[in-house]
Amino acid sequence: MSEGSVRKPNLLESLIVIGFAIGIIGASVLVWKIEAHIPLLVATVFAAVFGLVVLHKKWSEIEEGMVNGITVAMSAILIMYTIGMVVASWIQGGIVPSMVYYGLSILKPSIFLLSTLLICSIVSLATGSSWGTSGTVGIALIGIAAGLGVPMPLAAGVIISGAYLGDKMSPLSDTTNLAPAVAGSDLFQHIRAMIWTTGPTYLIVMGICVILGMKYSGGTLDAARISAIKEILAHEFHITPLGLVPPLLVIGLVAAKIPALPGLVIGIFASGVMAIFQGISFPDILNVLQNGYSPTISAALGNAASDADLLKLLNDNSLTGIVPATAKEVGALLEKLLGRGGLQSMNWTVSLSFCALAFGGVMEKCGYLDVILEKLLYRVRTVGGLVFTTLLSSVVTNILLADQYLAIIIPGRMFKKTYEEKGLHSRMLSRSLEDAGTITSVLVPWNSCGAYHAGLFGVPTLEYLPYAFLNWMNPIMSAVLTYMGIGIAWRGNNGEPVIQRTRPAEALPCETEA
Repeated sequence: MSEGSVRKPNLLESLIVIGFAIGIIGASVLVWKIEAHIPLLVATVFAAVFGLVVLHKKWSEIEEGMVNGITVAMSAILIMYTIGMVVASWIQGGIVPSMVYYGLSILKPSIFLLSTLLICSIVSLATGSSWGTSGTVGIALIGIAAGLGVPMPLAAGVIISGAYLGDKMSPLSDTTNLAPAVAGSDLFQHIRAMIWTTGPTYLIVMGICVILGMKYSGGTLDAARISAIKEILAHEFHITPLGLVPPLLVIGLVAAKIPALPGLVIGIFASGVMAIFQGISFPDILNVLQNGYSPTISAALGNAASDADLLKLLNDNSLTGIVPATAKEVGALLEKLLGRGGLQSMNWTVSLSFCALAFGGVMEKCGYLDVILEKLLYRVRTVGGLVFTTLLSSVVTNILLADQYLAIIIPGRMFKKTYEEKGLHSRMLSRSLEDAGTITSVLVPWNSCGAYHAGLFGVPTLEYLPYAFLNWMNPIMSAVLTYMGIGIAWRGNNGEPVIQRTRPAEALPCETEA
């Protein structure tokens, strides 16, 4: 096969490959209700074979694309495994149980959602990590939600909304630095640009949390259930205010610009020290880091075969203030909440990420998505249309390539010249990339972000999606404000942004605008 026979796909060919991928993955997840791993591999094989047979790509190039696609996310994979160990060690060491215990003492249903949003926002802004926020305080807040009777999908969605505020706004976040680097903007110009779209969206989300909180405040708080949760936790774990030290330590380290991975490892070490002082053996700590925590008292209560067995367990553990029916219900709840974590618990998510990233690597190497994005760009005439196309491209890239980094890099690379030609400041491009690329990744079940959070909270992605208000509202807000001419930044003579509805004279490019 001659080198000259290798070619780019045309629009029809790209649509065939992408249509097949959407069909097989969509039918598997939405209709057949099966996991996305094998459908992603089937789509990968189809895209690769099409590239080999029709486009005459070399297998070595396609294989390189798959390997590179996976390599891009290796740091995220390492963090994923580390957070699995963080979750396990923080449960065993009593950190998560202590946060749940004290949270149930302080938080009420009427303020829970707003408090959850604000707590996760503060932690994520301080650390720049949505995954770290969800895997630490997020786990505790899910437990508190269960105790207060707040639906798990709703709680997970609000946690994710707060966690992703920092992922897209914190100067410590990798995506917050990646987007301006791709667009050619300055970091703090980029953050200032995002305030125009993220600020109003966040205020709306706060309002929604207040309104939904009022809905739950009208209900009767099950004091007996909350008391049972706290009592069982206190008997299975060493509950202490010192349990707040490891989370505060990790937040402080990352805020001090210690990289996320070392910061999380120090958090594991701190919880291990606490576990040793509680009399837990070193081999048991290692086993929990590997396989996760296995509940004891709560599991026994949740799986008791009869009321007689329940009464014996309650008496043996001095839990005499709990009625058997409540003990069984709460025991099953705590077993589900606490029986998690460990390095092995992340294998399902990591394997899904590998499948999705391999598919994304083939798609990028063969150029299927590039062709469609180029066709979309050809018809763009207005600033609103350009921003909308950028947002849409990032969302589509998240769906098809299953990686938030690629959802920033590929559209950013393709649209950069057009933004320059129209006289727009580069921060408009970087803002648009984050308004959709970063924030919608967690809404895709087979994206590494969506798979991670679904596994972490035990809530399927499509169930928490409607309640991840910030994540799906922010791209809409970005498009609407731009069409209204609000917050548009043009490139001034000195390179500084000029904020106004129409393009100023000094922003006119030398060449004629397309």
